[in-house]
Amino acid sequence: QMADPFLYDTGERSRYGCLGHEVQIEHIKAYVCRPSFFTDKAVIVAHDIFGWLFPDIRYIVDLIAGHGYITICPDFFKGTEPWKTTDHWADFADWMKNHDPMKVDKEADVVLKYLKEQCGAKKIGIVGFSWGGMAVHHLMLKNPQLAAGVSLYGRIIRDTEERYNLLNPTFFIFGEKDHTISYDQITLLEEKLKQYCKVAYKIKVYPGQVHGFAQLKPEDMKPDDKPYIEEARRDMIDWIKMFI
Repeated sequence: QMADPFLYDTGERSRYGCLGHEVQIEHIKAYVCRPSFFTDKAVIVAHDIFGWLFPDIRYIVDLIAGHGYITICPDFFKGTEPWKTTDHWADFADWMKNHDPMKVDKEADVVLKYLKEQCGAKKIGIVGFSWGGMAVHHLMLKNPQLAAGVSLYGRIIRDTEERYNLLNPTFFIFGEKDHTISYDQITLLEEKLKQYCKVAYKIKVYPGQVHGFAQLKPEDMKPDDKPYIEEARRDMIDWIKMFI
């Protein structure tokens, strides 16, 4: 029996009225929100295991768009079932085999092409949460078109040297009380990045925070966590603004 990686109840979420709209791009659907003025800067949002329809992730898309970026969350699961709050954690490993965060390259290329050709984007960054954080780590090693990345509590997967040779500036956000990611893993990540990474990077651990802390909507936050959630989001936006 695998420990439930989420310490909050993902079933209890307030509804969210989205500000953006859905589009079909080649073989994938995506949720897009644009700022009220023209910009040639864009951010891709990589969703967590609950997929592109989950209210939390749409809230984040709208939040980033509010900072002046064309923001898009593609369905990286390509129409297949996301993980559901009613699913059993014992089946999680099997589900992950069919939802590999290292196999997002094709979808990322489709979205990058759309942003450049249809939206006039010239500089593009990416942020990702949990499953999406792993996808971001992978893409920042593989895709030079992404000018900056923020990986939020993506588990640190395989330990190979090329895993630290990031192509562009990347910021890693973790929660101190995330029991899916050990402190040792974070320390190792730091050591290896120091050794192999040739671009700007940053690692920050937020006190008392569990896995998934940073994408909660305001009404779903606990008062004790609120300052850390808001700080993490500010830090995420600041990193994007620094490079995009």
